[in-house]
Amino acid sequence: MLKELTGSRKKEYDVTIFQTPVFRENKGYRQVYRLSIKGMNHEECLTSVFSQFNVPDRMPCDFSGRFLSTGDILYIDEGRRGQYYYQLKSGGWKKINRIHIR
Repeated sequence: MLKELTGSRKKEYDVTIFQTPVFRENKGYRQVYRLSIKGMNHEECLTSVFSQFNVPDRMPCDFSGRFLSTGDILYIDEGRRGQYYYQLKSGGWKKINRIHIR
């Protein structure tokens, strides 16, 4: 009920998906797709992107990559608030350093 009274403040996140040309490689990440997602926090944003890009009917027509899978990287840009990189591991999304993208 408190959420209803205060109103939810969803922010718009600029998200970029990075994938390697060949599945299971760990070098040579390239930008595959860029989009804007609304969410309350990074977790909600990551979940939304994962669910959108793992269902064929929900994928955008101009998406040229493959399904999101282990090893893929999402970059969330918040402008002046910072830049964050997350890699999909077997246990979920893990925050990583930018150095992993070459």
